[in-house]
Amino acid sequence: MKEVTVSDSTLRQAAQEGMDAFVDVFVNAIRETIGGELTAETMAELSADQITLLAYDMLRSEVMDGGFVQLIHNGYGPFFFRNPFDKAVRGWGIPDLCSLIRKAHKLYNQYREELEADCSDEEFMAMFERYPAFDDLDDTFVENEEEWTALVAAYIDEHIESFATITED
Repeated sequence: MKEVTVSDSTLRQAAQEGMDAFVDVFVNAIRETIGGELTAETMAELSADQITLLAYDMLRSEVMDGGFVQLIHNGYGPFFFRNPFDKAVRGWGIPDLCSLIRKAHKLYNQYREELEADCSDEEFMAMFERYPAFDDLDDTFVENEEEWTALVAAYIDEHIESFATITED
């Protein structure tokens, strides 16, 4: 296990800036510790909570930018739907996100081959029209993202030792 560290002053500054900055301090520290990329090798160096946090950050980034269609097309489907991410966020006290991931998983299973296929930008943009079943899931995520991120921040705050060692400056 690699040690992830966050300085106390950085943490205090982020806490004053708000929940997004607070979460980002841990995401950035974990990414920096593993060299910026989450791979099978670097996952072995992290705790389940650290992996779940990086996954939440990826999920939030992808879905807020282009929805679940983009998430799946960009190759993240197996990571989210063949791993216990849904159970992990339920354990973090976010059952509605767990439920949303499970609904997306059903659609992933149904449309996986088409969504993961290589295609042109035009064909990719057409996917949003061809798979409207994802629209409600995307909307639900966007509507709840702020609340869910606040719950992620609260979980980190209550379990800081699972994410990083806080160092004095």
